[in-house]
Amino acid sequence: MSESSNDATAKLDPLPSNSEDKPFQDPATAIGNEHAIVVSTNGEPKEEQIPDNVFQINIKLPHHPYQTQIMVSTQEQVHDLRQSIMDSPGTFQYSCFHLDHNDSRINDFVELSEVKGLAAGSELTLVEDPYTEKEARMHLIRIREIIGAAGDRIDTLHGISAGLSLHDTVSPWKDPNTPSAAAYKAPNGNTSGTSNALSDYSFDGQPAVSIMAPPKQEQAPKTVKAIGLSPWNPPPPLLRQRGHLLYIQLTTNEGEQYQITSHISGFFVNKSSNSKFDPYPKPAPKKVAAHSLFSLIAYLSPSFNKSFEALLESNNKRDPLANFQLTNAIPSSPWLVSPAVTSLSAHQPDMTRTQETYLISGVENTETLRDWNEEIQSTRELQRDTVQDRVFRERLISKIFAEFNDAAARGAIMVARGEVAPLNPTESKDAQIYVYNNVFFSFGADGVGTFTSEGGDEAARVAVGKDVGGVKAVNQLDIAGLATPGTIIVDYLGKRLVAQSIVPGIFKQREPEEHQVDYGGVEGRDVVAENEAFVPTFSQVSKALKVKKHAVWDKEGKKHVLEGSVETKGLLGTDGRKYILDLYRLTPLDITWLEEHWSDNNDGNEKPSTHNYPHRMTVLRPELIESYWRLKMGEYVRDELEKRKPTGTNPSSQPVTDGSEESSPDGANAEGVEKSAESKEAYIQQNAEQERVDISAFSVALNPDVFCGQSPQTDEEKEEWARDERQVRNVCEHLHNKVISDMIQDLKEGDVGFPMDGQSLSRLMHKRGINIRYLGKLARLTKEEDARLRALRLLTIQEMIARAFKHVANSYLRNLPMVFATSCLAHLLNCLLGTGLNNAPKPHLDGDLQDFYKDADYSFARVTPQTLRSAIEAQVQLRYRHPLEDDWTQDIKHLQLLRSIALKLGLQLIAKDYHFTAKTYVPDGESKVMTNGSTIHAETNGPTHGVTNGKKKKKNGGRNSPTHSNDSDMPGQPQTFSADDIANLVPIIKDACPKSVLAEEALEAGKISMMQNQKDIGQELLLESLTLHEQIYGILHPEVARVYHQLAMLYYQLDEKNAAIELAHKAVIISERTLGIDSCETILAYLNLALFEHHNSNTGVAITCVRHALELWKIIYGPKHPDSITTLNNAAVMLQNLKLYTESRQWFEMCLSISEEVSGKSSVNTATLLFQLAQALVLDQDHKGAVNRMREAYSIFLSKLGAEDPNTKESEKWLEQLTQNAVSMAKHAKDVQARRVRRVMFNPRVSTMGARPQPQVGQFTADMVNGHDPQHSNRAFDSRSIDELMRFIEGGGDLSTSQTKQKRTTRGNPRRRGRGSAVGANA
Repeated sequence: MSESSNDATAKLDPLPSNSEDKPFQDPATAIGNEHAIVVSTNGEPKEEQIPDNVFQINIKLPHHPYQTQIMVSTQEQVHDLRQSIMDSPGTFQYSCFHLDHNDSRINDFVELSEVKGLAAGSELTLVEDPYTEKEARMHLIRIREIIGAAGDRIDTLHGISAGLSLHDTVSPWKDPNTPSAAAYKAPNGNTSGTSNALSDYSFDGQPAVSIMAPPKQEQAPKTVKAIGLSPWNPPPPLLRQRGHLLYIQLTTNEGEQYQITSHISGFFVNKSSNSKFDPYPKPAPKKVAAHSLFSLIAYLSPSFNKSFEALLESNNKRDPLANFQLTNAIPSSPWLVSPAVTSLSAHQPDMTRTQETYLISGVENTETLRDWNEEIQSTRELQRDTVQDRVFRERLISKIFAEFNDAAARGAIMVARGEVAPLNPTESKDAQIYVYNNVFFSFGADGVGTFTSEGGDEAARVAVGKDVGGVKAVNQLDIAGLATPGTIIVDYLGKRLVAQSIVPGIFKQREPEEHQVDYGGVEGRDVVAENEAFVPTFSQVSKALKVKKHAVWDKEGKKHVLEGSVETKGLLGTDGRKYILDLYRLTPLDITWLEEHWSDNNDGNEKPSTHNYPHRMTVLRPELIESYWRLKMGEYVRDELEKRKPTGTNPSSQPVTDGSEESSPDGANAEGVEKSAESKEAYIQQNAEQERVDISAFSVALNPDVFCGQSPQTDEEKEEWARDERQVRNVCEHLHNKVISDMIQDLKEGDVGFPMDGQSLSRLMHKRGINIRYLGKLARLTKEEDARLRALRLLTIQEMIARAFKHVANSYLRNLPMVFATSCLAHLLNCLLGTGLNNAPKPHLDGDLQDFYKDADYSFARVTPQTLRSAIEAQVQLRYRHPLEDDWTQDIKHLQLLRSIALKLGLQLIAKDYHFTAKTYVPDGESKVMTNGSTIHAETNGPTHGVTNGKKKKKNGGRNSPTHSNDSDMPGQPQTFSADDIANLVPIIKDACPKSVLAEEALEAGKISMMQNQKDIGQELLLESLTLHEQIYGILHPEVARVYHQLAMLYYQLDEKNAAIELAHKAVIISERTLGIDSCETILAYLNLALFEHHNSNTGVAITCVRHALELWKIIYGPKHPDSITTLNNAAVMLQNLKLYTESRQWFEMCLSISEEVSGKSSVNTATLLFQLAQALVLDQDHKGAVNRMREAYSIFLSKLGAEDPNTKESEKWLEQLTQNAVSMAKHAKDVQARRVRRVMFNPRVSTMGARPQPQVGQFTADMVNGHDPQHSNRAFDSRSIDELMRFIEGGGDLSTSQTKQKRTTRGNPRRRGRGSAVGANA
């Protein structure tokens, strides 16, 4: 066997010489460090200044190219250097090796700074190590991925096309220094008469759902036909102890099949065949061996190198960020998926797909089992003394939480499907608990009667959701010595499951006299435990979350003083750690809501309709507590300053107004001015201490246990309790009287970005501290004529309907076998959204399958449109206290409501045009064009069965048929949805992973520096924050996308275009992959990317981005969103830049029509747009129309702002000049008609207006990145004089060069109330 071993380790360099000129590149790691952005002050890239602790070292390799260089940092660990080598082009084939320095092996887990003698230019030697079985398995998985042989995995957790990005099909990124041509070519290659992407855009047309489906991708080049484990696995004991690890079967593109042995020394071709087992090396000259499987394949297959280079070229056509696998974030699953992805032909055979579990987990399937709780707690206990310690610790925390969330969600899906046996099978279904993959699972229902008095199952469902929020809040505090279990909740198939890491000792049977918990309520509020060991840590939580230390009383009336709610428990684990549990009551109850809508119903009679809210868990949001704290803090500071004011008039206490501005009008008294300035500065320094207020005595802390049945015993206790109750009532009054009304007023005035869908509305409400139960109140308060409030009311009602439908659907899904879930959902959707096509839809049920589940609840089959409507109305009234109008079904937006429902239930539907009315219905046999010109049959009248290519299908699918015909398939009874339209159901996950404190601190510090106009420090801090976000979260994470977005906006404001564009492209990709291809943040990312591209002369790309964003906007909201004025104005400006003046004029007119509808025809906002439209009409040679529009603008300004307002004066000057010009043009027309020689030239050259950034949802107009827009904070109507425009119209002058030569003295545009940011005439 030793001879075989020597043969296996024969030194070969099997790579052919023609491949050595071009080093191979790992397609999975091709990006390298491209995400680093280094810019100079003028926005141009500059060479990165290398810090002192970063240097280059040489790596000596055993094979070609025999040497490589790599940049390292002394703060890196050696295993980080190893990973860099594995990710680098030309060395990625190495995976099993160690590094030597001066003939001494380096420990993989030490920092490079600890390696003696390592400095710039040092040489490390890469030494290939013997493989273990695990390393051999990992090497095989890695090589399969690198060479593109892994194929598509069918993931049980992530949905179809999870992590999809459409960026490369919409706006592929290229070097910002090479502007694109102005002409537009459609992405699908259609150039028939289209000069730009907006030429065929319809403002009021139906949304094109096909844009949600990516165009069909070309199949990547195959490097091998197949590679996987051989049937001869595993090696027998005799050969295992001789170094055999695995047996691999390879089929090359040439059709040759090879049996390969994975040996401790590497890989070699053996003498086995499909029928004969002989795993020893082939004799010379057929003896082939290599340490890397990649090198062996390259030697065996002559076409491999060429096909691998073609694979790399194919992968490089897409942005690397679009190909990377998400590690620290759950990829977004689109609610619409391409029909091509779900077709049977899309599923390709791959034998190794079933072998991956063995390759990853090993023979015993134990390598993936982890002690999640110990990993989470030990990671949080890492050192945090230095910045590097904090970065390392927070990176590991982010990683371990992401891995736990993934494992817990997978286990929850299996529990929901009934594939995991319960630990207590004799208990009721809701009380059963499970353990899978070292994760503890339970249902979010009141299985043991804990919440009987609070609302039962409804209260339990809410409590577990609040508990996750509480765990996240405590995790964010990061208090040393206090542990929380890993926790997530998963909503799937109508069930809510709670997944937690197993706390050591939680299942321990204690002595009879011992309590099950060590601090807090043991059995509800009847028994209370106290333990001084928990007081220090619990007090830190209470102080940070503004929870008052208070007394509670047990059933015997004994007083106990607790740091938190009686419901919050402390447990001393068997590992010695102090755990905090049940964090669903960190804030007090909303007593105003409870007193109005809840009764205890202790007499057993039915509750009155006005007091029948589903549960009593109506806790206030922590954001509201923070808002109340800020309010009281402001009052306290004002009171303290008032106390310091003297009773009499003291000149020295007044602000310094030394008269310097008035005493020297001619500027002669310069010395006096200087002295005055010095005295003012001295005054400021002298009074700085006086103006500083000590807030150590200020405190706002709320008692979370008031109104929860506690019984104070003494008069003093009762008085204290009454004060606590009054304070909670004050918070509730603050919510009702200020917070809700302020949000409505801000949205009405256009001071914040308007929400686009239910998700953004919910986030806006939560950010303000408003619970979702107040949707009904929002709808009532917005019932007026204002267009913005009407839009808000419609959005609010749609959100209530979607949430009510979710509750109704969950009630049917909860006790329904999974195989009927799609039939149930399709029928319910037909009853809600498909009545315009079929007002009596019928469900599709397979009778043969029903026989297998005779105990299942099929009550959904009896649902009709009338009963579903009644159920939704009852749910809206019950949960939101809002009566829906009788004709609410006529006012719903079908596609937008469908999207909202799909996102809430985790539905993935086939991307096609669903027919909600008979007008749009296309009968069977007619086809319609989808993306890329492919056609699909318009099958919208029920499920499709069998083959649709003309062959006759069976009448009955039989017992084994996946589908079964039903009455709804009959002609004449079309239905909008069929069970086959629901391609997949994905879980809805809510986790407790904290944000990085370090990265957030750097980001906030950078923003503050920018607001203080300290640009250099601010940019440095913001770039440091970006680096920290990438290091801690990984590149593909929602938080990183948000930082990219903010930095891109900052660089745009600093006129650093290239950096802004590159960051904006990355923000788009990461937003698409982590937040959704049609999320609000993705749309805003596309709109801002369009703005940046336009300002970099890439207007063709910019218009394509605008078109894509507008189509998405139609899908999620519909046409005429209140904030769309900004986008339409930007599109008009871009069309002007392309000299498409007629089309540009149409877009300006659409801006004006929306503004008239939103702000009113006589508003200042509308007048500003009239001013712009008049300029656009001049460029379109409609001088008469320009005069009329300018006259309208002047009249509005005159009536609203007065004759002395600069805007009124400016519009008056323009009106006079345009009137004269119109007369001149009329004379010119007569001259032409009389065939006179005199001519007036008109040759427009550039746009007269600019584009503006789009505000984020809920973002204040003055709060972009650094608090203001330095370029556009003081903008006038136009930066050019009237004479310049006239010369431009008559063929002389160049407006593009005169923009910055003349300073304007007129004030900026009036504040625009029709949207989130003003649309100026010059942006």
